[in-house]
Amino acid sequence: MNMHKRTYYLTFAIGFIVYFLVDSTLFSLCQKQVTIWTQSKALGHVIAYSITIIPLFLTTALLRKSIPDIPRNLGLNGNLLLGVCFAFLCTLPMLVAFTLKFELTSLSVETIIINTISSAFFEELIYRGFLFGMLYRFTRLGFLPAIFLGSLLFGVAHLYQSTDITELAGIFMITFLGSILFAWIYTEWNFNLWTAIFLHCFMNLYWLIFNVDDTALGGVYANVFRFTTIFLAIVGTIIYKKKSNIPMSIVRKAWWLK
Repeated sequence: MNMHKRTYYLTFAIGFIVYFLVDSTLFSLCQKQVTIWTQSKALGHVIAYSITIIPLFLTTALLRKSIPDIPRNLGLNGNLLLGVCFAFLCTLPMLVAFTLKFELTSLSVETIIINTISSAFFEELIYRGFLFGMLYRFTRLGFLPAIFLGSLLFGVAHLYQSTDITELAGIFMITFLGSILFAWIYTEWNFNLWTAIFLHCFMNLYWLIFNVDDTALGGVYANVFRFTTIFLAIVGTIIYKKKSNIPMSIVRKAWWLK
């Protein structure tokens, strides 16, 4: 490994560790204080994320030697409307099926914003935009090694939802595989992070506003339509690229090294 590669990986690792320490130390405190000042939990959540994620923005600037290109390097320069339309069409089976089967919950608008829009945006920015994207896009690492760390941490981050061992294993597996899906979507749509953000957002939204389950695991009925959405996202992406004569990005030769 040459000096440039070592410097890149070291900067990446240090940047994420600094972010992790800042997030662990300041997120809850910042969210609490902003919520008190503004009387808005949603605003507290957004501002806390916006502050604690700064180390990742700075690391991205260092890695790519550009401050103006931070949004592009994290996938935020893509077509937002395309992301919304793609995600809505793919998640339509969940919306229709849950409408027919489940009652609406009585959650506040702020709770919904926190657990859908805010969480989806910042989680995709951290786990797909930075942890996956900065490795896969700008190094020779292939898809599988690049996605492993982000998917592992993404799965672990959702284990707070249960204390039952069997349920924990299921939640970890669902979120781990979900992380791989979002990274694949992000890559195949030319690193347009909005596709993954809104797919994540709509899936969370329908799960939350309908009385589906208290955790990310869910029952048979809910999972049939969740996996229908996943199927549509994958097959729809493949069909679109074939019809548009766009080659697939993640092929066998890109699994391990590029």
